[in-house]
Amino acid sequence: MNGSLAANAALLDELAQGLVQQQHCEVAVCVPAPYLAQVQAIKASSAGLLGLEIGGQDLSAHVSGAYTGETSAAMLKEFGCRYVVVGHSERRQYHLESDELVANKTRAALVAGLTPIVCVGETLAEREAGRTEEVVKRQLAAVIHLNGHCISEIVVAYEPVWAIGTGKTASPEQAQAVHAVLRAQLKAASNNPTHVKILYGGSMNAANAASLLSQADIDGGLIGGAALKAQDFLTIISAA
Repeated sequence: MNGSLAANAALLDELAQGLVQQQHCEVAVCVPAPYLAQVQAIKASSAGLLGLEIGGQDLSAHVSGAYTGETSAAMLKEFGCRYVVVGHSERRQYHLESDELVANKTRAALVAGLTPIVCVGETLAEREAGRTEEVVKRQLAAVIHLNGHCISEIVVAYEPVWAIGTGKTASPEQAQAVHAVLRAQLKAASNNPTHVKILYGGSMNAANAASLLSQADIDGGLIGGAALKAQDFLTIISAA
């Protein structure tokens, strides 16, 4: 829940200048719903942002109806979204989103032609109890169970809850170990497992991006606070 009309314009202007030189990886910004129209308009008017994709930060599991305050997949599509974040740890923690709800939101995105970025991750207590693998596999299994026929169309993001906004980061080796577990789980569930990108989302920043992205099963990053600073974001993009 960041941004303002002025801050968004400034960020996108700086990104446009830097992205002209960065055409070797996929880049998207996931925008708070009130600002989707602004970002769509800025993208349309800027040659430097032609390769930039837009995403939503959440969506409803429902198509439409009496769900005041919710945003549907169709609404996101109308504002040029290609992606949508589903099951972010903050949604699971503060809004009590269950594995089942995350799976249903994933289905709603897929049906509408959006690519869901499905987030999984463990808390500090779960990691210290040795339950990391159990937790992330359970969370992903719910999504696979409901969407197995098109699981190759999703993106997965591993975001250890203990490393989000805390300044702590999983070591490249810790992150790689969990990514490998998720890759194996996807491989068992999909006919096209190599197609599924797995992103790391635990406080990736300009300083640690290169070492994290060098790991075999880390395909990219789900960037939080570092993406609000254009130069830091561009450094991460360059590392990718």
